[in-house]
Amino acid sequence: MSAIDFSDPATIAFLTEELMAAGVDGLEISRPGGQLRIVVAGKDGARISSTGATPRASGLAPGFASAIVKAPMAGHFCVEHPATSAAPQNLPRSVSDADIVGFVGVGHILLPLRAGRSGVLTRLLAEPGAVVGFGDPLFEIELPS
Repeated sequence: MSAIDFSDPATIAFLTEELMAAGVDGLEISRPGGQLRIVVAGKDGARISSTGATPRASGLAPGFASAIVKAPMAGHFCVEHPATSAAPQNLPRSVSDADIVGFVGVGHILLPLRAGRSGVLTRLLAEPGAVVGFGDPLFEIELPS
């Protein structure tokens, strides 16, 4: 018996559809590197959330630190909400810990990516529209010293 790949967007979409069809309230999967939770919100959809460590990266000038925003689940990476007609924001730009800096989508489900740290969003580490896996680095935020 082979293991299920919970980092595959198609697997997550399939699980979500099956949970909704079966009338199940949700599913939680825990692994050493993180946790995936699918909560069915009703007939109209589901909410997917995931947790994982956000390690600090090095390589900046002395006195500076950075944080990496990682993909909380597998899916398609979007810098801007797909329904928005606003022009994309240029980098670098200031962000607060609660700012939404991008999205990861699986089917019709879109998970917002919060900065998680206040600082300056300096680099895009993944190509917009690319399929990303759980834990893939997406953004770099320079933290105030």
